[in-house]
Amino acid sequence: MGKKDYQKEHTDTLLDEYVIARLRSHGDNFEILIKPEAVEKFRAKQDVDLLDNMPVDKVFSDAAKGEEPAREALENVFGTVNVEDIAVHILQKGDVQITTEQRRKRQEDKRKDIIDRIVRNSINPQTGTPHPPNRIENAMKEANVHIDPFKPVSMQIDDVVDSIKALLPLSFKKLLVEVRLGGDMYGKIYGDLKEMGTVTKEDWHNDGTWKGVVRIPAGVMDEFFEKINDKTKGKAELNILEE
Repeated sequence: MGKKDYQKEHTDTLLDEYVIARLRSHGDNFEILIKPEAVEKFRAKQDVDLLDNMPVDKVFSDAAKGEEPAREALENVFGTVNVEDIAVHILQKGDVQITTEQRRKRQEDKRKDIIDRIVRNSINPQTGTPHPPNRIENAMKEANVHIDPFKPVSMQIDDVVDSIKALLPLSFKKLLVEVRLGGDMYGKIYGDLKEMGTVTKEDWHNDGTWKGVVRIPAGVMDEFFEKINDKTKGKAELNILEE
C-alpha cells in the first residue's frame, strides 16, 4: 500500500488490532506493527509466523506516520534489511507500545480467564465447594495482583495463587469418578469426559456397558455430575472413588 493509504488505514483501524513494537538504537527508532497475540506467543517461545501477524512487511521509524528508516540505518543496527529478522530482534530487545484501551482489555480478558481457571480447578477445603468468582476477584484486588497483558495465563496463574492463598483457603484436589453407562450413551458423553477431566482407565463389559475412571478437578464436580446426568437422562452410574 502507498504511504498515504497506509497512514489513513493506520489512523482509522490498525491500532484496534495491532500494537507497535519499538527498539531505539543509535539515536533512531525502529518500529513494527504486529498483533498482540503474536507477541504473547513469541515471548512464550511458541512457534509463530511474525510476518503473517504484521499488516505490512515493513520496518518503520514512525509507524503512526508511515515513515521508514534509511536502509543504511537498518544495516548498521541489525546487520540486515530482512524484515522478519529485524522483527525478531525488536521483539527480543525492544518494548511493546500499547494503548490504554488495548492494555485494559487484554488485562481484563486474562483476569477473567485466571479467575475461571481457579474456580474450576480448586475448592475451599473448609466447605468442599468452589469459591465464587467474585471472592477470587476480590482477593486478587486486595493482594494487588498485576496481570501482564502479554504473558500467557498459564504462566501467570501460579503467581496469582501464591498471592491470594494467604487470603483464601484453596485446595487443588483432584477427584476420581467411576462412570458406568450403556454402550448407546458412550458416544454422547465421551467428548465431555475428556473435556472436563482425564480418562485414566476404561473397558467394555460383556453386557455392552462401558466403565471408565475419570480424574477431574474438585471444583467442577457439580458441573460434571449435572452434565453427565443431563446427557444420559440420569442413566449413567457415577461414583466417587478414593485415591
